[in-house]
Amino acid sequence: MITTLKKIFGFGPSVNYSELAQQGAILLDVRSKAEFSGGHIKGAINIPVNVLNNHLEQLKDKDKTIITCCASGMRSASAKSILQSHGYKNVYNGGGWSSLQNKL
Repeated sequence: MITTLKKIFGFGPSVNYSELAQQGAILLDVRSKAEFSGGHIKGAINIPVNVLNNHLEQLKDKDKTIITCCASGMRSASAKSILQSHGYKNVYNGGGWSSLQNKL
């Protein structure tokens, strides 16, 4: 149970987000358009989690590394699950966008 929760919320072995970004990872911010326009990581793309299923064509390469982020990590965990259920292989929950920005 604990292991499953850790996987869902992105906890577990340490991830080097800076290295992933340098290798071309997509930064996917799943907050609302209004939240995104209030501040975001430079270069991030915004697809709100509630419409992610309808916009998967923007993420064509299912082998490309994707780092999800939101305000706190809850929606980005949901987005990670959605992407993985659609066959995306390298998805990481970066958690809150402001803390992720400090890790990049």
